[in-house]
Amino acid sequence: MLVVCGPGPWKRGPVLAALALLLGLLLLLHADITDRAGLGSLVETFLPWFGLLIPVLLVAGLWRRSASAVVALLLPVAVWLNLFGGVLGDKSRPGSDLTLVSHNVDAGNPDPAGTARDLAACGADVLALEEITPQAKPLYEKELATTYPYHTVLGTVGLWSRLPLSDTRPVDVAMDYGPLAATKPAAVKLAYNRALRTTVTTGHGPLAVYVAHLGSVRVLPSGFWTGSRDRGAKALAGALAAERNERVVLLGDLNGTTDDRAFDGVTGRLRSAQDAAGKGFGFSWPAKFPMVRIDQILVRGVEPRSAWVLPATGSDHRPVAAGVRW
Repeated sequence: MLVVCGPGPWKRGPVLAALALLLGLLLLLHADITDRAGLGSLVETFLPWFGLLIPVLLVAGLWRRSASAVVALLLPVAVWLNLFGGVLGDKSRPGSDLTLVSHNVDAGNPDPAGTARDLAACGADVLALEEITPQAKPLYEKELATTYPYHTVLGTVGLWSRLPLSDTRPVDVAMDYGPLAATKPAAVKLAYNRALRTTVTTGHGPLAVYVAHLGSVRVLPSGFWTGSRDRGAKALAGALAAERNERVVLLGDLNGTTDDRAFDGVTGRLRSAQDAAGKGFGFSWPAKFPMVRIDQILVRGVEPRSAWVLPATGSDHRPVAAGVRW
């Protein structure tokens, strides 16, 4: 009788083992991936989602009865847990002095008045709005006036507050729509200013608050287009570097995650409230099925105590919130 034996478990599935190792190296060395055509930024934007490949490769390895493939998966598992394992737990604590909310209300929002009413009821002390059109501005001002006696709007960004505001000025974030110009509503394109800086007067002293809406990004045939966003991030980092107030908050739609290398100049000076005091990844976009957190609350000189994502409104983004303590 002739018995034909197949390869042993350590020799089966060499392709699966190689894919597992490549996945681990991608997660480990993502910062070294070239950013030509925006490749590095694209990978870092969706970096947590690469973890979904781990169970796929595990099932394939078990089906092939490949010991080498299963063992090789230890590398991506270890790296992913090192990068994101701490995000999964609940880091929130009680005792906030101030509640902050930021929301891109969407220039195409079919019900801005309803969105404003939802936000007025959310309990925020300081509320930042992005993508305010001239047509919707009076609606937001009317619906939010009772809850927030102080507000300022410059271009398409605004801040509503229960506390007095002063020293408001625009911040130039080098806006350029580039190849996306044809996709943007005329009302948004005409309002050039997309960032502001103001001072909120609190019982603990002044708080410098920045509201920003950086340029959009898109996956185009030529690659991941991030030019305008990256220039805005650099300009914003410069403004933050020059900020003299020790207590600073940045609220806004940055069109990028804090893992993206484009924000190194910002995240090197401010820390994410979601990363410090949130639960989970805090994904905020798109509203119907959030996949990334591009709406950010970043702080310096105050302590994040909690961070969360609010229910969807009429916008294509979800509002993000954080509680901070002096």
